[in-house]
Amino acid sequence: YAFGDCTRLTSVTIPNSVTNIGDYAFYYCFKLTSVTIPSSVTSIGDSAFESCTGLTSVTIPNSVTNIGYSVFGDCYSLTSVTIPNSVTSIGEAAFANCTSLTSVTIPNSVTSIGNDAFWDCSGLKSITIPNSVTSIGDGAFYDCYLLTSVTIGNSVTSIAGYAFYGCNSLTSVH
Repeated sequence: YAFGDCTRLTSVTIPNSVTNIGDYAFYYCFKLTSVTIPSSVTSIGDSAFESCTGLTSVTIPNSVTNIGYSVFGDCYSLTSVTIPNSVTSIGEAAFANCTSLTSVTIPNSVTSIGNDAFWDCSGLKSITIPNSVTSIGDGAFYDCYLLTSVTIGNSVTSIAGYAFYGCNSLTSVH
C-alpha cells in the first residue's frame, strides 16, 4: 500500500534501483494514466495497480517472470497489453474487468493462464493461446462477450470450467 489510495496521483517515475513493486503499491490511484516499469523490476505484487481506472498504457519489462493476482484488475481504461517473453504465468484475475482491453499478446513463454485472468475483458475480440500454454484456468475468459475467435495451442491439456462462459459472440475456436 505504499501509494495506495493516492487518488490525485497522476504520474509516477519508478527508478532503476527498484527491484520489487509490492502488494497494492498503487492500488486505487485512479488518476494514474501511464506507468513504465523499469527493467530492474523482477516482481510485481498482488493488486499492485488494481483499480487504477485511468491507466491507459503500461510497459511490462522482460525482467518480470510472473504477473500475479489482480495486478491490473479493474483497470477499465487499459486498452492494450504486451506481455514480455520472460513471463511464464498469468495469475488469477491479473487483467480482470479491464473492459477497454482490445488487444493482448500472450508470448510463447507463458505456460498457464490463471482463474479469471481476463474475466470481463469485454473489449477483446480475438485471442491466440500459444503452444507453450498447458492449462487455462476457471473463468479465464468469462464474459468476454465480444470475443469472436479463439486459437488454442496444441499443448493445452486442461481447460477449466467456465473458461469461455458468456462469450456469446464466439464463432470460431481452433
